Amino acid sequence: MAPGFQDLQLTRVSGGDVGDFEDARLLDSYEDNSEAALEEGMERVQVRVTGMTCAACSTSIEGALRSLNGVLRASVALLQNKADVIFDPNLVKDDDIKNAIEDAGFEAEILIEPNSFKTKNNGTLVGQFTIGGMTCAACVNSVEGILRSLPGVKRAVVALATSLGEVEYDPTIINKDDIVTAIEDAGFEASFVQSSQQDKIILGVAGVYSEMDVHFLEGIISELKGVRQFRFDQTSKELEILFDPEVVKPRSLVDGIQGGSGGSFSLHVTSPYTRMTSKDVAETSNMLRLFTSSLYLSIPVFLIRVVCPQIPLVYSLLRWQCGPFFMGDWLKWALVSIVQFVIGKRFYVAAGRALRNGSTNMDVLVALGTSASYFYSVFALLYSAITGSRSLPTYFETSSMLITFVLLGKYLESLAKGKTSDAIKKLVELVPATALLLVKDKDGRCIKEREIDALLIQPGDTLKVLPGSKVPADGVVIWGSSYINESMVTGESVPILKEVNSLVIGGTINQHGALHIAATRVGSDAVLSQIISLVETAQMSKAPIQKFADFIASIFVPAVVALSLVTFFGWYTAGALGAYPEDWLREKGNYFVFSLMFSISVVVIACPCALGLATPTAVMVATGVGANNGVLIKGGDALERAQKVKYVILDKTGTLTQGKASVTDVKVFNGMDRGAFLKLVASAEASSEHPMARAIMDYARHFHFFDETPVEGSKDQKDPNSGWLSEASEFNALPGRGVQCFINGKQLLVGNRKLLIENGIEIPSHVENCVIELEDSAKTGILVACDRELIGVIGVADPLKREAAVVVEGLVKMGVKPVMVTGDNWRTARAVAREVGILEVMAEVMPAGKAEAVKSFQKDGSTVAMVGDGINDSPALAAADVGMAIGAGTDIAIEAADYVLMRNNLEDVITAIDLSRKTFSRIRWNYVFAMAYNIVAIPIAAGVFFPWLRLMLPPWVAGACMASSSVSVVCSSLLLRRYRKPRLTTILEITVE
Repeated sequence: MAPGFQDLQLTRVSGGDVGDFEDARLLDSYEDNSEAALEEGMERVQVRVTGMTCAACSTSIEGALRSLNGVLRASVALLQNKADVIFDPNLVKDDDIKNAIEDAGFEAEILIEPNSFKTKNNGTLVGQFTIGGMTCAACVNSVEGILRSLPGVKRAVVALATSLGEVEYDPTIINKDDIVTAIEDAGFEASFVQSSQQDKIILGVAGVYSEMDVHFLEGIISELKGVRQFRFDQTSKELEILFDPEVVKPRSLVDGIQGGSGGSFSLHVTSPYTRMTSKDVAETSNMLRLFTSSLYLSIPVFLIRVVCPQIPLVYSLLRWQCGPFFMGDWLKWALVSIVQFVIGKRFYVAAGRALRNGSTNMDVLVALGTSASYFYSVFALLYSAITGSRSLPTYFETSSMLITFVLLGKYLESLAKGKTSDAIKKLVELVPATALLLVKDKDGRCIKEREIDALLIQPGDTLKVLPGSKVPADGVVIWGSSYINESMVTGESVPILKEVNSLVIGGTINQHGALHIAATRVGSDAVLSQIISLVETAQMSKAPIQKFADFIASIFVPAVVALSLVTFFGWYTAGALGAYPEDWLREKGNYFVFSLMFSISVVVIACPCALGLATPTAVMVATGVGANNGVLIKGGDALERAQKVKYVILDKTGTLTQGKASVTDVKVFNGMDRGAFLKLVASAEASSEHPMARAIMDYARHFHFFDETPVEGSKDQKDPNSGWLSEASEFNALPGRGVQCFINGKQLLVGNRKLLIENGIEIPSHVENCVIELEDSAKTGILVACDRELIGVIGVADPLKREAAVVVEGLVKMGVKPVMVTGDNWRTARAVAREVGILEVMAEVMPAGKAEAVKSFQKDGSTVAMVGDGINDSPALAAADVGMAIGAGTDIAIEAADYVLMRNNLEDVITAIDLSRKTFSRIRWNYVFAMAYNIVAIPIAAGVFFPWLRLMLPPWVAGACMASSSVSVVCSSLLLRRYRKPRLTTILEITVE
């Protein structure tokens, strides 16, 4: 199991003296074990710290942490609002660290791994829940507060834009049903979606029609081995089974139930993503139903008030006295009461739960505004019935039209929010529905094909992939060849040839020939599932700028209510004192009604929703757009940092270069046969894992056998006993120098100058000149000495990527300063830098020193991005403000990176920075729209300009304005869907004829 995104950021690389010979690719040997690099017995924890404002705060916290007995090291990152602590668990606990920070006057939260659907080491589960009824940031804060207060809940994050909540909890203390109940008790709608539990499956069952069928189904399940618990919901027809994965597998459960029923029951695995999508559709449909119902009832009320008085016959009927009221009054009262208390019930319920939880939101404003209009109208009717006076006009149409427009806004908002989650929907659509399983006999021969649910595929299954169909799971080709379109996953537009031993990704399209593949990674371990999970996690995250909206939301509604009261009493007092002319009251009847209309308009027109949606909707769209372009973003905070990048530090090997070293020159100085020389060097390098060692092996093998370079990972690639190599003894890899061993009793040294000098071997001038010539040509010179005699030099080159130079120039044009860092020698480093146009170079940097190189550029407060792909780049990726792992391919869970660039193309670095800049430009515009709307609209609604312009907004018009404000912000975010990757010709101002 891969650790969470935060874990690798804490890895400490031991053995600092590691040079260019350790510059191996991350994707060639990625086995993360962040704890292994810690001192024995030590543990590491990251803490989110809230309340820091300057460097003095971070210094204060570091001092408080270091004073704890058992804390080995503590560092606080002000910009990231995080503390990194290494401690002895026998002397100090996580809670002690948290308490120390809080005692220093700051808020603290222990961070856990954010990858939602991985099993937690401490026995906790992560569950995902849909939460309905949230309208603004205040609702989010309320739900998060409720969840975090539950016993057994370790962490809770709620996203307004997706209506999802993610909760980490201890299943021995609290279960998912308790969490759902707690949310519902707070007045919100809630349902469980999925969890990280690996021993549970939810199945949809067809064929159950009666209680007898239910008992029959339960009897079958009771007989199955490995089943711990099960529950069947007759309403949803869903069967939830808890099982022992060491005894039974999900496919065996399905086969056992269907076989035991004799085909009476048909089962399918319920996809959590499908359930989430159906809930979104249901919410949108419900909003449409409520809006249309309110509209149909409000139109007659509006006609009675505005149109009917112009039609004498109809007006006379409405003026017909029926008891204490006119017929028209009865009709308006009846119709509006339905709108107010049946259709508008949701606003009262939501307002009630908000007030119960000690918070306020938009529903409180709507409930106040409509209630004031409705109950005033009822009072006016009763007053006229008792006194016989018609001096008080009614405003029933105000409350009904207000509710109608608010519901229209919520419906349009739900549609727009649905568009923001299109990226997830598109990814979910890629998940194959079925697979062709090849059933084999004991001898491994295929005896039949069987179609199964793709969610029931198990590692090791042999699957058949037909032309034009989706690859059902991640795996390796064992038969056949074909071209596969991987653009929907990696962003690589050109179809890729897949042959035997090639890796394939589930969800990609097989274009031509038939393939047989062996499934390797399924379920939550599959690449597509990890991408979906990563995008979901990113969309759940909050950018630091969101704190501004959360603060405004916490004070917005009380401030608006107070302003409404001030407006009412201000106008009422002015009227009572006779401060305004009588013609102002001609339509309103009296100054009480006149003042009340202004007050209601203020309550209704104010909209906190737009502020709450400004950031999360833009982040949602941006993460989706990034995923569609092969750029995976791990959160809103990463987006915010990336748009401020000043320096981009580029690792040389595998980032600027292709990462495919090849031998270009071989020079032998002692008269030894060239073939014997290559055999000798290859025998020494056979046990090395370094890419240059592989290049030498391939060259030597090809020289001896004139064959093609073997497939990566084949058995004979580096096997010292393959028959043509000599046996090496006492092999020792010397980081930063090379290798040494004994062959046929003679010591052999293969490496750089430092290795030979340390062993007392002099380098003649003609050899030094040869090495300098290689280095000036951007090649690496590898010296070979046998029995203390320098016998030859091998030149190895790693070609630059074709786009490297133009990308570097493009970064400069964007105002970003590129820097190259490498463990290679200065001469080679400068030669490479000249070729790509980089002016600033850091050479002979040990892998552990790359992180220090990053920090050296951060000293003046600059935002630094690190782009790398090697395992030795991980500390530097973590130390950078923005870590970008390039060329991830199928390994998308690169923990130290904030951005994962699926393709091995440097152009995506420009895309990542450009997308971040455009996203935050859009967020700023969203805040401008939201703030400007409230700043302009509230004074107009309060009647500030009425004395001069006679400008007065009726409450129902104010409601229409309020509804449009949140919709406009969401639509503004949706403009990011039109984002296109920047063209280098445009950035470089190149005119193409």
